[in-house]
Amino acid sequence: MAIGYKIAHVIRDKFPWLWDLTERFNSILFSIRYGETVSRFRFSAIPDGYKIMRMEDVSTEDIVNFFAKQPAEAFTFFKPHGFDYKSIQSLQKNKAFLAFFLIDCTQDDAERPCDDKQPTIAGYFFIRSFFHGKGFRGRMVDIDYRNKGLGTAMNKLLNEIGFSIGLRLYETISMDNIASYRSAIKASNIKIINEDFEKREYFIEIIDEPISPKANDQRSENIS
Repeated sequence: MAIGYKIAHVIRDKFPWLWDLTERFNSILFSIRYGETVSRFRFSAIPDGYKIMRMEDVSTEDIVNFFAKQPAEAFTFFKPHGFDYKSIQSLQKNKAFLAFFLIDCTQDDAERPCDDKQPTIAGYFFIRSFFHGKGFRGRMVDIDYRNKGLGTAMNKLLNEIGFSIGLRLYETISMDNIASYRSAIKASNIKIINEDFEKREYFIEIIDEPISPKANDQRSENIS
């Protein structure tokens, strides 16, 4: 699986035209296999004071502005796709790219209404899915909403939809991104598939089983 992931990255980085073609076919095939299941799915573990909007329901301009306001360091370990207008539009049309925004409703008033037209985005989370039943998850917490546990909450939401529709979930985490690693093991039972010391990355599978606090505490200590 790790080899396949590396090949996919080579295609995306070196042969963008082939990657675009693959994305289109994958979107069609994923929609045929999972479209009905995805359309029926509803989140149940939404944090209090927030709501979820699908990527296609948020304006492209609002999404681009969300990424633009994040500090440069937020993208040190987060480079899943382009953040320009054209790239975002393409993702919004991709049926296999299951992406969502966590919208802040805790300050719902006349100046900051919790509605679809003026969403206050607190976080972004997604699964880049493939028709053969695998998905790669990722998330970003808005700079103003860090240290509120939203990263862990979004991991749980990703597990909820991913496992509910029948995907196997994977993720890559930089060995230098300790906060992301701890967030992953706090929300999930994980299995380390590969350790790439050259790129300093863990390639992990998220396991659809109850979290093992003892095992995850040991993993946390190993990277302290």
